[in-house]
Amino acid sequence: MLFDDSYKTIENPSEGIFRDKGSKFIAYAYPIRNEDEVKPIIANLRSEHSKARHWCYAYRLTPDRSVFRINDDGEPSGTAGRPILNCLLSADITNVIIVVVRYFGGTLLGVPGLINAYKNASLDAIATASIVTKTVNDLYEVYFEYLQMNDVMKLVKEENLIILNQQFDSNCILKFEVRKAQLNQVLSKFDKIDHVKLKYLQTI
Repeated sequence: MLFDDSYKTIENPSEGIFRDKGSKFIAYAYPIRNEDEVKPIIANLRSEHSKARHWCYAYRLTPDRSVFRINDDGEPSGTAGRPILNCLLSADITNVIIVVVRYFGGTLLGVPGLINAYKNASLDAIATASIVTKTVNDLYEVYFEYLQMNDVMKLVKEENLIILNQQFDSNCILKFEVRKAQLNQVLSKFDKIDHVKLKYLQTI
């Protein structure tokens, strides 16, 4: 198989904290599906921690882990976003954003001190997170006639397809999720049932 169809991510939001010379670094890790979720998360933390000095972050997206972004938010270049991203890389997790909120304690930490603080706060958030393995799945809709119901449902059961939506009328529609690795096998089985139409929706 050309690509790995599973990836690791975190199940629920988690938090971590690191203190150094009066400065406090609070790391928030969130599972995310796309970049649209990033802005509201940052905005929310900015209003929740309005007295903080910096809100630095890094995220990784997509099952092949190809999309990532870092933001130092005013800290010296390379001291915040990059160490946060490195924690995501070393944990091999994706579809995750970590935002580290920094309260300044009055003493400058210097570049090594900052890198260390952002790294340790992020590691703490990852350590308290529940890491789960997910598969890359495709969403499909299958259209069929009521008479084909038994054949279709038998296939769904055999292949352990995840049903997301169903409506059974004279014409039936079933929305299902299938793991990419088993997609060809599933599609060829559907092909063998008469009067069945499949429509690809998206990959998640």
